[in-house]
Amino acid sequence: MDPVFVDFATRPAKLSNAVVRGHRCAVAPTYVVVASGGHLTVDFMVPDGLESAEAELRMSVLGVAAPLDAEVNGEPVAKGFLLSGAEGPDTVREYVLTVPGTALRPGPNVLAVHNAADGGEDEVEGDGVIRLRDLTLDSVGHDGRARRVAGRGADERSGWVFATERRRLGATAWQAGADLRFQLDRSETQDATGEREPVTRLAWRGATGADSAVAFRTDLSGFHGHFRDADGSLGELRGTLTGPLPHGGRAGNVVPQYFTTEEEHDGVWSPAGRLRLLLDDGGAPVDRVTWSDRAGAATSLSLLLPVIAGRPAAPGERRDVTELVSQVWASDEFTDFGEVAENLLKSGGKWLAHEQDPELSFTFDLPVAVSAYSLTSANDVPERDPADWVLEGSPDGRSWTPLDSRAGEVFQGRYQCREFTLARSEAHRYYRLRITDNHGADETQLLDVRFFDGGAEAAAPGVSDFVGYRQGADAQPVGYRGTRIPVPVSGVDGQGGEEPGELLAADFSDTARNLQDAARLLEQLTRYLRP
Repeated sequence: MDPVFVDFATRPAKLSNAVVRGHRCAVAPTYVVVASGGHLTVDFMVPDGLESAEAELRMSVLGVAAPLDAEVNGEPVAKGFLLSGAEGPDTVREYVLTVPGTALRPGPNVLAVHNAADGGEDEVEGDGVIRLRDLTLDSVGHDGRARRVAGRGADERSGWVFATERRRLGATAWQAGADLRFQLDRSETQDATGEREPVTRLAWRGATGADSAVAFRTDLSGFHGHFRDADGSLGELRGTLTGPLPHGGRAGNVVPQYFTTEEEHDGVWSPAGRLRLLLDDGGAPVDRVTWSDRAGAATSLSLLLPVIAGRPAAPGERRDVTELVSQVWASDEFTDFGEVAENLLKSGGKWLAHEQDPELSFTFDLPVAVSAYSLTSANDVPERDPADWVLEGSPDGRSWTPLDSRAGEVFQGRYQCREFTLARSEAHRYYRLRITDNHGADETQLLDVRFFDGGAEAAAPGVSDFVGYRQGADAQPVGYRGTRIPVPVSGVDGQGGEEPGELLAADFSDTARNLQDAARLLEQLTRYLRP
């Protein structure tokens, strides 16, 4: 069978022949927490016609004390298996369980790992949760093949930080510049030993038109290059390596962008693996990146960025990001006359609810740091205008943080647009407007709701897609495009009952090794995501 591998020590999680779901699970930076009564399931494929053989289930767990149940296709593999506390809570221990060949079957299979703790007073000493770092399922005797297939896992580092200096044309002295942080990581750009080919040249352009190009030393200890600022001034640029990116790849307020990619060969687009990209030079968000590696391969891509009036947003310029809202929900709406919540995001109608305290929920395509919002009064009945409300944000649509609270607000006329600034701006994917009272009517209405972020310096989440080309060493250039993968944010579901479970990982580039297996796994994935 093809090995099954899941590594939660990276973001997004590394997967091979696996689709992962969880119930009462929370994603931490380097592991997944399975709370008491929760479970994690892994769907995987066994090729048709393959004789089932005994397999090994290996799990790396941070030192805890909790009982575990494991089963494959409903057949028990372990019952009440005690994951005992080791030297400390950060100690990683590996457990090996035997999976009988009779438990495996050709086609789709399901591995389930349950936290059997019930939270009672007689529970073993510990916090009753399982901190799962990674797991593998492979045929006996393959001696770690699953881990080799998946690469180097959490220890790999492909991101770097350079201290820079700039010297303008005609000047004699070098001046300190902003740090350059970058991470360029393609799942295919590895040599036979599993090492990634180092970048030798890098060029990039910011949304304001500033561009730079550098060449790296062979040991990546530094670089030399040139720049052109947005005002047209020229100069030299040099840098010295100061270390790797912090764990997780975060560069200040900028985080890596993850893409699933495709290449075009003879007019046909085919999957081309995963790309992780981060490039931050302290200026405007980057909209074009070109690089080449030591093997002679070259890549160039242009990124989609939010725009204002048809042009990229300048640093400090506030943007209307309402177009990034993919779904709006209301606790009530007047469907008979088409006065529905969807009208709030477009012209041509209003929203009306038969409630004095309705709620509105807005789902963005990806996390957005809203710094201000506006509400526009509707065409009639001032008593229907909102008076008191709270705006809240959430990463997962379940736990909410108050962002702004208003009381006694008055709209002076019809079609008046009023803007409200938030005291703090945090990136959330879900926003909720809870209107707690209006001006006395039995109904509440609004014409328009708009959201604004803080400008181009907060634009990293706006990168959504790219187009470009790739050219391998001694090969012809091909088209190259990518779609951003939203990094999932998960939390413990405090509600009881069985649910289908939330998707815990977003990298499916190695999920299946042939089209038939991929189609069958994607069919299952579609069922999980279907509302």
